[in-house]
Amino acid sequence: MTEDIQAYNNILELIGNTPLVKLNRITEGIEGSFYAKIESFNPGHSTKDRIALYIIEEAEKKGILKPGDTIIETTSGNTGFSLAMVSIIKGYNCILAVSSKSSKDKIDTLKNMGAKVYVCPANVSADDPRSYYQVAKRLHEETKGSVYINQYFNELNMDAHYKSTGPEIWKQTKGQITHLIACSGTGGTISGTARFLKEQNPNIKILGVDAFGSVLKKYHETREFDEKEIYPYRIEGLGKNLIPTATDFNVIDEFIKVTDEDSAHTARELVLKEGMFLGYTSGAAIQGLKQFGAQGIFDKKSKVVIILPDHGSRYLSKVFSDEWMSKQGFFDSVREENTTKIEFIK
Repeated sequence: MTEDIQAYNNILELIGNTPLVKLNRITEGIEGSFYAKIESFNPGHSTKDRIALYIIEEAEKKGILKPGDTIIETTSGNTGFSLAMVSIIKGYNCILAVSSKSSKDKIDTLKNMGAKVYVCPANVSADDPRSYYQVAKRLHEETKGSVYINQYFNELNMDAHYKSTGPEIWKQTKGQITHLIACSGTGGTISGTARFLKEQNPNIKILGVDAFGSVLKKYHETREFDEKEIYPYRIEGLGKNLIPTATDFNVIDEFIKVTDEDSAHTARELVLKEGMFLGYTSGAAIQGLKQFGAQGIFDKKSKVVIILPDHGSRYLSKVFSDEWMSKQGFFDSVREENTTKIEFIK
């Protein structure tokens, strides 16, 4: 009798069921217990694998997509990688409109994943014809047999996390979670996860992390879109210069804003203190945790889950590059403890 080989049919079967890992050193001095939901364990190394597979499979069920069709999307990089990966397995073409502030590592990776990439200027308004939103729309109109994923305004973005990330966290914490911390860009991750968790226990607090230069925090508090809030910032995949309908602001209790510099150093600190080589947005999430902790909103009974969405390999030319950090002026402050030295033996 021959035993079955234990193997997955393809890489897409590895999406989801990411681990929850206790944080130990980086949270010292903050009351409570803290657990990282490490989304880089997805095969595409980010939480965006979940929405890429879910949205594409929903389109297939509705007969919108057939083999040989083209998938088009706007992305800061991670969603693009996930869509390119799914496209390879399922037999679709992939065209991506990418923000120019996306790291070179991300853009090079997308090209090597077989996607056609259009790099668009980051610091233009959302309705500018050069913006990656408008470029993606134009490409969709010009490309026969194409589907525009449109993650910022697609309800399925939230549904993917409602059906996967939320239930996973509830099961992993055995329902003991008291707070969820997540960055908000498109808003799908935080909103979908929050909807599920709030249905299980409405007392769970949902804490969003936004960027300075983004409109999300003020819109959450006032329901007013304030263009004066908008200015260039460096963090990718966090914050927005528009209001995504994929964000359910009603399930988010509070937002906090983090700076480019703090988030970059916290990403480096996360590696050195926890051994977690994660991305810029993950650094922003932990920085948000620190700032919420400084406000004293947690106590000894708090059990806090932080969604860490991305992997450090996407930022080798940015936050993990001493040269890039110096060019941004991020080493002007007393932050050298997050930098180790290299010695060359001659």
